[in-house]
Amino acid sequence: MQFPDYRPRRMRRTVGLRRMIRETSLDIGSLIYPIFVVPGTKIRQEISSMPGQYHYSVDQMADLSKEIYDLKIPAVILFGIPQNKDSVGSEAWNDNGVIQKAIRTIKKHTPELVVIADACFCEYTDHGHCGVLDNGYLNNDASLENLIRTSLSYAKAGVDIIAPSGMLDGFVAECRSALDENNYTQVAIMAYSAKYASAYYGPFRDAAMSTPHEGDRKGYQMDSANVNEAIREITLDTSEGADIVMVKPALAYLDVIRVVSEESDLPVAAYNVSGEYAALRAAADRGWLDYERVVDETLLSIRRAGADMILTYHAKEFAKRMDR
Repeated sequence: MQFPDYRPRRMRRTVGLRRMIRETSLDIGSLIYPIFVVPGTKIRQEISSMPGQYHYSVDQMADLSKEIYDLKIPAVILFGIPQNKDSVGSEAWNDNGVIQKAIRTIKKHTPELVVIADACFCEYTDHGHCGVLDNGYLNNDASLENLIRTSLSYAKAGVDIIAPSGMLDGFVAECRSALDENNYTQVAIMAYSAKYASAYYGPFRDAAMSTPHEGDRKGYQMDSANVNEAIREITLDTSEGADIVMVKPALAYLDVIRVVSEESDLPVAAYNVSGEYAALRAAADRGWLDYERVVDETLLSIRRAGADMILTYHAKEFAKRMDR
């Protein structure tokens, strides 16, 4: 039997050979760890739908941020659950809110850790939608006014990056203008540019207590069938002053990540969301999967698709394994 001169298996034979020709790398420096911050003190309560993830009170931020920094994870993204909710989510721009306090605490104890603040209202409104409702319809421009208030409050607290996530038209332009006009030119914007209306957000909505009381978010989040629309959104956010663009979720939208990474010259983030995390945990808990190997394969697939950074609940456990 005649074999070809090139035999691919030659370079798969040993660990060292495989490492030499590996095309995609996955390292701790590309990961961002999400944190849920709640009112109260001495709270570290596991989230039932996301085993291994917790609600933390602000007084836990000093030790938690030091742990994350020591693991060499470069950044965290904060999500807040307020003590009180109202129709417009006014607690989001309270200078003494849980996120503002968390930012100040983290920056005091671990100033080199990059702090990203998610800027949205679904956790803060009593109806669970991402802004001001007008006869059941999300009022885009009224919501933008509140987004500006929130962004400036986070900037005042010392945040490094603001991540507006409500998929409002013009949200990047309004944030950038407000930040620049108030001398916060150093604060960057990570735009949730292609955020799809996804069923994979279920555990997050449980964790953030943000499930809409009526209706859904399909009127402002993207249709799962669309790719060209993602490019239009990326182009808009880039022109409005975004520093980073994002695709969310990650695993069901790897093709979108690939297209966005090819079309955009900005860094591309991908959010490995709560449902993706919870599915792996549930399968592993039943003995159906080798959890560590599947996590590595999952994160590598997101990097291979073109993501420069990954927001993932796996960040801490991955970093601990890499540090062995």
